[in-house]
Amino acid sequence: MVHLLGAENVSVSFATRTILDSVSLGLNEGDRIGMVGRNGDGKSTLMRLLSQRSTPDDGRVTKRGDVNVGYLDQQDVLNGDLPVGVAIVGEAAEHEWASNPRIREIMEGLVGDVDWHATVSSLSGGQRRRVALAKLLIEPHDVIMLDEPTNHLDVEGVAWLARHLKTRWRPNEGAFLVITHDRWFLDEVCTRTWEVHDGVVDPFDGGYAAYVLARAERNRTAAVVEGKRQQLVKKELAWLRRGAPARTAKPKFRIEAANELIADVPEPRDAVALNKMATARLGKDVLDLEHVSYTPPPRPTDGAGGPGPLFDNITLRLAPGERLGLVGVNGAGKTTLLRLLNGEIQPTVGKVKRGKTVQTAMLTQEVRELDDVLDLRVVEVIQRERQVFNIGGREVSASQLVEQLGFSKEKQWTPVRDLSGGERRRLQLLRLLVGEPNVLMLDEPTNDLDTDTLAAVEDVLDGWPGTLVVVSHDRYLLERVTDHQMALLGDGKLRGLPGGVDQYLELREASLAGKSSQASASGGAAETAPGTVHSEADKRQAKKDLNRIERQLGKLGQQEDKLKEQMHTAGAKADVDFSGLAELNRKLQEIAEEKEGLELEWLEVSEILE
Repeated sequence: MVHLLGAENVSVSFATRTILDSVSLGLNEGDRIGMVGRNGDGKSTLMRLLSQRSTPDDGRVTKRGDVNVGYLDQQDVLNGDLPVGVAIVGEAAEHEWASNPRIREIMEGLVGDVDWHATVSSLSGGQRRRVALAKLLIEPHDVIMLDEPTNHLDVEGVAWLARHLKTRWRPNEGAFLVITHDRWFLDEVCTRTWEVHDGVVDPFDGGYAAYVLARAERNRTAAVVEGKRQQLVKKELAWLRRGAPARTAKPKFRIEAANELIADVPEPRDAVALNKMATARLGKDVLDLEHVSYTPPPRPTDGAGGPGPLFDNITLRLAPGERLGLVGVNGAGKTTLLRLLNGEIQPTVGKVKRGKTVQTAMLTQEVRELDDVLDLRVVEVIQRERQVFNIGGREVSASQLVEQLGFSKEKQWTPVRDLSGGERRRLQLLRLLVGEPNVLMLDEPTNDLDTDTLAAVEDVLDGWPGTLVVVSHDRYLLERVTDHQMALLGDGKLRGLPGGVDQYLELREASLAGKSSQASASGGAAETAPGTVHSEADKRQAKKDLNRIERQLGKLGQQEDKLKEQMHTAGAKADVDFSGLAELNRKLQEIAEEKEGLELEWLEVSEILE
């Protein structure tokens, strides 16, 4: 392999702490490397050194003379006064770059929905991130270094970036180094992993799953006494082995070794026990959105509203102990849906039914909830709630609980105002959990958290008995902590995803392809043709179809009412059959999905009669 660049005995210290201690490593052609480690352990520092954006205290960084390195920083480095088009392609005429299919594909994948003439400063944080990424990717770099590129990207954007990096070069050409907490992304694009910790860098073959196994094996072989951390690694490894079909169909670690290592690891969640506790805490009624429509109010600045209704006649019923993941395009209303469930806003049409015993808590994307405790120390924030907590049937002290989410004994006594963004995020979640809500809603909970902390958060959620609703672009997290997913596609509807995130991406691809073909077809004749003309025979068939669909919907409604009555009766018994309740709830969800499909068909058929 051809050597591209590397570090020789580099060391970096900040104040009295050594971040990197005599580290030597290199990138060769064909390398696809993911970098992991705790926040603050030196990942970004090492990337800046290798990209020659900074210099080490000792040692040196070498680079082959003709190697071109592209680097995406976490910071916003674009000139805010430039129009988007100029920021990406400079002063190049459109025909100069539009004739290149690779550049067109990057533009469509990252900035197809961004106003080409808008100034960079007027864009949202996510849009600016995508513009910066597009600018980097259209340039002919030999090595690409990306520091948290998935931040501000939705599920679809992350999947696009993974496809691009996998196909950008031939297998033995080019190289990239990426820092990200998105574990699905690491597994999808990386063939090697660097773990940065305690001033050193440990290399591992394979992506994230292989790294988890290798790290657990390394700890066992070296007889490292890391009881709590070891158990988390093993538990996550057990999840990886039992995870989504897309992962188990192409395992990236040795199954035999994994089986031996995790033979004594229980299932991540005892679903029956958790359902029993959830029903005891919540009763049979949790939160229902019934035929809800919602249109955002006019903006106070100019009196203008949004583009129209965010939700159009949606129904959602949350059961005790249900674990729901929500995905969707930016602006489709994911956060708004959580706010409706949380009672912060009211629907324009329809109603929200709330069980009598429901206590909700919501983790927002901001951390303003900690403003009132900035002068307290971490452990004091939790001790204000209680001294002892029950987590997954075990009693733990406030100090133990804080340590479980990654705050060392020393860090527990740090004032909240001195915490990093990721540490505040952890404390924010922990503070919500100790308030003992029975419905927990998490809005992009992975922001600012490293992979080890995410594993710790997931471990806490495994033993949490309540209803959970998670909005996230992190598909690994969604598959890990939720049992089923639903999607907001930007058309006002809420759709079930029996096929998980992969099904969502397929729906989005089909939707975009349909819009593209409609736009192409409307390029000429659409301006004069008012629409498709349907024959009388088409209309007669449409009436028959409408009658059929309405009869089917009526039958499904009766089945739905019968199932709800059965669940009510079963839940009222002294000896509740929780497995039976779970089966009834599964049938109820299937009916809801079938109804949704019929309602969509009804709309399509009714257009013929207009």
